[in-house]
Amino acid sequence: MNRQEIAIFAGGCFWCMVKPFDTWPGVLRVESGYTGGDVPNPTYEQVCSEMTGHVEAVRITYDPEKISYQELLNIFWRQIDPTDAGGQFYDRGSSYQTAIFYFTEEQRQEAIQSKNELAASGRFDKPIVTPILPAKPFYLAEDYHQNYYQKQPLHYERYHRASGRADFTERHWGGSKSVE
Repeated sequence: MNRQEIAIFAGGCFWCMVKPFDTWPGVLRVESGYTGGDVPNPTYEQVCSEMTGHVEAVRITYDPEKISYQELLNIFWRQIDPTDAGGQFYDRGSSYQTAIFYFTEEQRQEAIQSKNELAASGRFDKPIVTPILPAKPFYLAEDYHQNYYQKQPLHYERYHRASGRADFTERHWGGSKSVE
């Protein structure tokens, strides 16, 4: 049986955060949900009200023998604007903020190193503001949010483009799927 580990990343709208991870060998499952807040079992409407403290996030179950946490971090950074503390692209507000949630000291250290390397790279002209936080309970989002890019591919692609995310990632990363 494969060894399994968990990573949780908040990158704005969770619809746009599933597909980039879902296609990598070693990623076993990507689930949309809510984390970081204080209300148990929040609904989408509650999270959107910005009264629960939660962010939209993805929980990634992966086989560390096939894909490393460092590789997942590299994929994560390529999906977001790490300089925007007010949300992501079209989606504004605290529930759309970015964050890395760690489970172990090793994950925390790798996330810090990755963030520092990105900051030192000069790729962005503003500070990297994505926080690195201890993991809190993760609550699955409603079923219609799960694997949205597969369930509603045309709407997903329109949203991904119209939100500004696709243009931003192409401009800053060249649209490449490769992990450096």
